[in-house]
Amino acid sequence: MAERPFVLLSVASSIDGHIDDASPQRLLLSNAADFDRVDQVRAESDAILIGGNTLRSDNPRLLVNNDKRRADRVAAGKPEYPLKVTVTASGDLDRDLKFWHFGDKKVVYTTDAGALKLRDRLDYLADIVSTGDTVDFGAMLEDLAARGVSRLMVEGGGQIHTQFLSQGLADEIHLAVAPLLVGEAGAPRFVHPAKFPGGSARRMKLLGAETVGDVVLLRYAPKEA
Repeated sequence: MAERPFVLLSVASSIDGHIDDASPQRLLLSNAADFDRVDQVRAESDAILIGGNTLRSDNPRLLVNNDKRRADRVAAGKPEYPLKVTVTASGDLDRDLKFWHFGDKKVVYTTDAGALKLRDRLDYLADIVSTGDTVDFGAMLEDLAARGVSRLMVEGGGQIHTQFLSQGLADEIHLAVAPLLVGEAGAPRFVHPAKFPGGSARRMKLLGAETVGDVVLLRYAPKEA
């Protein structure tokens, strides 16, 4: 059995800990330089994952945008675009979403019930993989490894990040902190309430900190103290 992929969680947050809620008046937390950094991380990944809730609300294409980076991938013997991955327990994803119609191969991880809906809706647009009555993240990573994915970039949303962290499946966190205060009690956060390995007193290892324009990028290893 192939080794599970290295899992990198990527998120942008305000100073008071809130993330973009993908509302019609979107609050863009990153700057141009940080968006370019994220594009580089995408280009270095074998697959990019986004949750079904974020897919519905944000409707992203989820691509490597820089021409040279895509050309470099091809020159290295890789597909022009990383594999695009989404997760949905319900299977309630519309075939008109941009995700399905840009880039290269796509795969959906879902439940038995979700798979029945998606096979009718998506037809040839993506591979559909059921992991049983619930979405099994461990089984998902094993399937991705079998597809040749050694590095997985996870771009949210909060429920997805929470699952990877609470199950001890994340290897690195890229947290970009923007110089903004959202100040809204109901605004979404990076992760949801959960029982995380080691509890609230466990300190992660800081791998690095750097400025990207007016954004600060913090890199953490959640499995290391």
